[in-house]
Amino acid sequence: MKRFTIKNVLYILLQCTWGIIQTLLGFLVFIVNIRHRHYFYKGAVVTETTSTSSVSLGMFVFTTKTPMPDKRVENRIPDEELAGRLLVHEYGHTIQSLIFGPLYLVVMGIPSTLWGFLPVCQKKRDCGVSYFSFFTEKFANYLGEKVTKEKSMEDAVI
Repeated sequence: MKRFTIKNVLYILLQCTWGIIQTLLGFLVFIVNIRHRHYFYKGAVVTETTSTSSVSLGMFVFTTKTPMPDKRVENRIPDEELAGRLLVHEYGHTIQSLIFGPLYLVVMGIPSTLWGFLPVCQKKRDCGVSYFSFFTEKFANYLGEKVTKEKSMEDAVI
């Protein structure tokens, strides 16, 4: 069993203070998904859900068990690698929470949600624009890779 490091403890402390708004929301979603599989990833609480999308709220990360694969054959990310990259991306959103604190939901969360669910944005992605090209997602990829030293979603088309 892995031990918590000082970094993990500081991460949790900051998420429970500076990032308290989104962490409380994440805790509520965690309770709703209590029967799903949970594990720790670099201080974050990860829950694997049956949803088709993933989301991060403070120190809580909710990932889909079945991420949609990259539709372009030339940039195809192997299925076994896709879930790990998605986790790094979502972890990047938790780092955004640490940076923006109480402003996270306004500055990153709402724009990201609109980009993910508005029909006009979906239409753009249907024409080949990468979901991860939007500023909130690109920044999450960057932060996730920088902090974890692992590969994120790049410009996958999902």
